[in-house]
Amino acid sequence: MTDAVIGDEVHLRFSVVLTSCKIERGAIIGPFAHLRPGTDLGANVHIGNFVETKEAKLGAGTKANHLTYLGDVTIGRDTNVGAGTITCNYDGFHKYKTAIGDRVQVGSDTTLVAPITLGDDVYVATASTVRHDIPAGALVYNSREERVREGWTEQKRRQMKGNKK
Repeated sequence: MTDAVIGDEVHLRFSVVLTSCKIERGAIIGPFAHLRPGTDLGANVHIGNFVETKEAKLGAGTKANHLTYLGDVTIGRDTNVGAGTITCNYDGFHKYKTAIGDRVQVGSDTTLVAPITLGDDVYVATASTVRHDIPAGALVYNSREERVREGWTEQKRRQMKGNKK
């Protein structure tokens, strides 16, 4: 822990790394969470297993319980961020910000490509890639066609055996 301000009744679980961050009353952090500089967590926020934050402000009651990266983001109150969510904040040249409103539900395995704003009460369907601003109260999803190639594994094994020298 380096340069962290921790409120009353905060529960830090096993193997939490805190650097230049602020955590308000009643938050639960970890295990295996990494709060990097600029993280500011409101009251009763839950940051769970393998969640990393940087320059992230999360409103009271918001949860990101596992396997998530939240960088250069502001999130409102009572929002749930599903497992495997990533805020894509860097394009190789510049950092961009993500803004997420109050009471938003972000489905698991979601990619939020900044700069982007999600209004209050937005629902993001599981496995979505969101590239544009979403108005309050909307559902956002990506249609994906599921394809099955029967027999693919055996075909690939035969091909790979033939390539061995």
